[in-house]
Amino acid sequence: MADDYYQLLDVSRSADAKEIQRAYRKLARKYHPDVNKQPGAEDRFKQISEAYHVLADPESRALYDRFGPEFRHHADAEREYASQTRGSRGGGGGRTRSGPGPSGFSWSSAQGTAGPGGASVDWDDLFGDVFGSMRGIDAEAELELTLEEAYRGGTRTLVLSAPDGNRQTFDVQIPPGVLDGQRIRMPGGGSVGRHEGGTGDLVITVRVRPGRRFRLDGKNIEMDLPISAWEAALGSSVSTRAPGGQITVRVPPGSSSGRRLRLKGQGMPQQGGRPGDLFARVKIMVPPHLTDRERELFEQLKSASAFNPRSSS
Repeated sequence: MADDYYQLLDVSRSADAKEIQRAYRKLARKYHPDVNKQPGAEDRFKQISEAYHVLADPESRALYDRFGPEFRHHADAEREYASQTRGSRGGGGGRTRSGPGPSGFSWSSAQGTAGPGGASVDWDDLFGDVFGSMRGIDAEAELELTLEEAYRGGTRTLVLSAPDGNRQTFDVQIPPGVLDGQRIRMPGGGSVGRHEGGTGDLVITVRVRPGRRFRLDGKNIEMDLPISAWEAALGSSVSTRAPGGQITVRVPPGSSSGRRLRLKGQGMPQQGGRPGDLFARVKIMVPPHLTDRERELFEQLKSASAFNPRSSS
């Protein structure tokens, strides 16, 4: 076939036998016809199997590296020459071939079946997890939560559509303080394995949706803290709602909009670890409509104050 065997297995030309074996096992699990029913998967499986069996055998790999796609013609010529040489010697032991060679992947030797590196191995043992029993494939899903839901944790019901069209319902236990991108594994929620190979898991990726009031930054929580102009100027203790309930934030005198006030340990809880922090960002608000008395007082402040907020900009 025209495809480069190394590219088919996604390995470098200098890959050793173990790297080639690992790459093949990974791809075999992905494209095996008993697992992958997509069009073209079986052909792909045959291609990577051919590539593996050529590159796993030191002799056929050496021929492939030397001659490329035409290596089989050279292999036939070398075998014919070797056969004639042995015939002139009256026969002998050593390595023999059963079957069609590199194109049929059925090399054998007096010591047993030859595997990568020329070592004698048991192919049934090597590929039993691929062609015999096989663990089921993990299923993946995403679960979107508000920041408050992620903070509290609890149980959420997740309904998924199976490949056969049936709907599956899962009760997902969410740990308090779960973070965006964190994965929750539910054993047995994936596909059924082959030949008692075990069932795969359901792997759920949590997505924490940012809200108007709270935002997540790692395990820290960011929130706006609306305060009045006089609370900002004079300082104040402000009661406000946080994901964990009501809290009191101490606003230092002279706080301008944008100032971040840190509340240590008030962020996302962490099981067995240090919780995050809560950062309240000052946001100065003014009355949208002034009473006569408020306008009078603001006019007095305007006349009495020499403060110019633009002098430092």
